[in-house]
Amino acid sequence: MFTDSHCHLQFNSYNSNRKEVINRCLEKDMILNIVGTQKNTSKQAVELAEKYDNFYATIGLHPIHLFPTHVDEEEDTFISKEEDFDEDYYGELAQSKKVIAVGECGIDLFHLPKDKSLTEVLKKQKQVFQKQIDFAIKNNLALVVHTRDGINLDISAYDEVIKVIKAKISDKKPQIRGVIHCYTSNWHNAKKFLDLGFYLGFTGVITFPPKKTDSRPQLELLEVIKKCPLDKILVETDSPYLAPQKYRGKQAEPWMTEEVIKKIAEIKNLDEADVRNITIENTKKLFTKII
Repeated sequence: MFTDSHCHLQFNSYNSNRKEVINRCLEKDMILNIVGTQKNTSKQAVELAEKYDNFYATIGLHPIHLFPTHVDEEEDTFISKEEDFDEDYYGELAQSKKVIAVGECGIDLFHLPKDKSLTEVLKKQKQVFQKQIDFAIKNNLALVVHTRDGINLDISAYDEVIKVIKAKISDKKPQIRGVIHCYTSNWHNAKKFLDLGFYLGFTGVITFPPKKTDSRPQLELLEVIKKCPLDKILVETDSPYLAPQKYRGKQAEPWMTEEVIKKIAEIKNLDEADVRNITIENTKKLFTKII
């Protein structure tokens, strides 16, 4: 058994082969967290999770869906939907025993609408992020946090996420728990999240070779893995995105966290079995509704 703590099996990318992909996950006895990004994909995540014993769902609103925005990734191109966080809608979804977290929510300064100012976008993103933190606390759910910096901006998405979380902690509310999904920043930021009790989620990005034009970001990411306590690490794919280096150019599938586990074991000089087992336990500790 092993886990994928963050995948999007409900996305349209799997419409032609979803059953085959699911069967490969079942054959490997995987625990999956199927993550929503807005109303439709959150509902679909719950519906899919309810069909299989070890499949679970995260429900929430991704920051790119607050404004219509052109999103152009290596694996997909689309116009994001415009929504606000509807607590009644998500409250109904949260009644499912398979819902284990809220998200993915957070701050995204990479995909910005052209007709909105940075100030307006960031204000809205922070407001909706705060709403989802409150919702997670109210429903005793973990947070799955999306954090992505923009290009050539003086402001850091990581700093803004930390500010929002710290403000909520200072409200003397019940403890906030969560994971920083697809962590790709440096140790300076990583330590801030770890000090707040958060886990770090690592994807196939850690298997990529350093870019010849700028090796620093990848080397800093590998440093994070080396320094991060093993009991604070989750493994994920973000599939259908970010296939590990061994499968680059192909559609990512949840079982490819095998490659993430191998890389972490290599960096930390540990047995793969130990990394596999500890990341399973970490997943269960964070997402307390996993049976």
